[in-house]
Amino acid sequence: MQTNAADTINAPASEFLDSFIDEAKAADFLCQSVRTVQKWRVTGFGPKFYKSGRSIRYRRRDLLTWGDERRRKSTSASAL
Repeated sequence: MQTNAADTINAPASEFLDSFIDEAKAADFLCQSVRTVQKWRVTGFGPKFYKSGRSIRYRRRDLLTWGDERRRKSTSASAL
């Protein structure tokens, strides 16, 4: 079954958020380099990920949750 861009755009939000993306798309989603995301994964700092064999995948929902956990009102605000 092939999907095209129109099908992806019209997919339900939950399906979009729960779909898997590779590390390059995850890095782009987070406005970071692939290398930074790789370092985060090694140190345990970054968002949750899935590993199957040598493949690394992220869910958009996990990326959003991870980003939301780091929201601050100011640069001097401490971590919660």
